[in-house]
Amino acid sequence: MRNPCVAHRGWSGRAPENTLAAISLALEEKHLFWIEIDVQLSKDNIPVVIHDYTLSRTTNGMGEVKAYTADQLQQLDAGEWYSDSYRGEPVPTLEQVLALTCGRCRLNVELKTDGRYPGLAHEVLKLLYQYGLQHDVVITSFYKPILQEVRALSPDISVGLIIDGWRDTLIDELKELRADFLSLGYRQLNTERLQALRTASIRTMLWTINDVRTIKKYAAMDAEIMICTNYPEKWREAVIPKKKN
Repeated sequence: MRNPCVAHRGWSGRAPENTLAAISLALEEKHLFWIEIDVQLSKDNIPVVIHDYTLSRTTNGMGEVKAYTADQLQQLDAGEWYSDSYRGEPVPTLEQVLALTCGRCRLNVELKTDGRYPGLAHEVLKLLYQYGLQHDVVITSFYKPILQEVRALSPDISVGLIIDGWRDTLIDELKELRADFLSLGYRQLNTERLQALRTASIRTMLWTINDVRTIKKYAAMDAEIMICTNYPEKWREAVIPKKKN
């Protein structure tokens, strides 16, 4: 399949982001083989799937994620903000997500940290190895030190830097990290930069593209570019040829 689709926080255009509901919807798309999720640590050091450091945008809770145990987070409502039909949807643990997706799709696991979660890399890797997924994931982050930690702990797992910018040293930085993946804000890509990434054997995912026209534009640059989107149906319309009657 050209230009693989990555469902951003699950099928977040149709269900509340980073919930089992959004992930389950993405699993129903037969052409979709990647899902992106965000992972933090609970107060009791259990990896949980949520984007923001604070709870108020996507749950009925207040304060920081790290102030709650995993059980307490699971008691919060992470769905009603999106739609009444998703009322009661919990904040999932990473283990719940792995149990649901294992053998069904690959995961882009973004480690959400700025250094506030000692042990995050260790706890996430422990679960990934437990489920035998070390070759079916890529671990990404904006925070380079945690990618260095992942690489030190595991030679097997693919790692990638997330960035919404470009600098002349970027390819060298990726090589220094022993990263084979780049998660790039889509507006930052041009043909010259794409060629540099190809030459360095860096796989590229563009985020977050949510309209058919723009998906078509970047898909046309290279069939290997991964498209991260909230709306996999728009990726499907842009990339998969319609069958003729």
